[in-house]
Amino acid sequence: MPTHAGTPLIEAVSLNRVYRRPRTSLTRPGAAVHALRDVSLTVGRGERYGIVGESGSGKSTLLRLLCALDQPTSGSIRFDGQEITGRPERRLRFLRENLQIVFQDPMSSLDPRMRVRDLVAEPLAALGLPAGDRVNELLDAVGLPAGAADRYPHQFSGGQRQRIAIARALAPRPKVLVADEPVSALDVSVRGQILNLLADLVDELGLTLVFVSHDLSVVRHVCETVAVMSKGEIVETGPVDDVWAAPAHPYTRALLQAVPTLEGLL
Repeated sequence: MPTHAGTPLIEAVSLNRVYRRPRTSLTRPGAAVHALRDVSLTVGRGERYGIVGESGSGKSTLLRLLCALDQPTSGSIRFDGQEITGRPERRLRFLRENLQIVFQDPMSSLDPRMRVRDLVAEPLAALGLPAGDRVNELLDAVGLPAGAADRYPHQFSGGQRQRIAIARALAPRPKVLVADEPVSALDVSVRGQILNLLADLVDELGLTLVFVSHDLSVVRHVCETVAVMSKGEIVETGPVDDVWAAPAHPYTRALLQAVPTLEGLL
């Protein structure tokens, strides 16, 4: 297993995120909801880092902060040595070029009015980068024929649409690929194919992977390190095989017992 000591790409220190519920009184503010509590993590360059937890654990909030789609109430996030906390969007171009996201539901993340060619090229256009033959290269890399470029998302299966979403995320040649529950909306029969594709692409392109899921068995298949989240905190972290074999925290043990695994399908 590769080591990543001394080469941090993403560093989060003491992240807290507090939301306010809607006000129910004219004299009192809405109740505070602590979505994250003092969360710290380091993702090494080239590492496959998994974040796992049930709904409401805080993993989606953490992901939004790491991608600068939201700001922490307190704490700090550095990407490749640069602070991203508190930066306006106009000063985050370096992050948008180097970090791309694959979302849970490919149908909702792909504009149904656009052809695949334009969908895959859209990140390049947004960043002012030339497309050239990049679309066909990417479609081939994710296992789709070149003819797919002239079709629309609704003409593909769920697994094929997720392949399109992956190609789109890879278009600007990012350093980091963030996958947010990328197989939970897919049929069980194609989940293993998409997971294997992600793992192969991460290896071939030398990417850093941040993979979010509610299923530790899925994380185990593609990641080498895992952080287990519960109630806005990281309750356990370490090499994924060690956590799988001997979970130290009661929540991790409950998670392993409660969630169906994909063993035998991958």
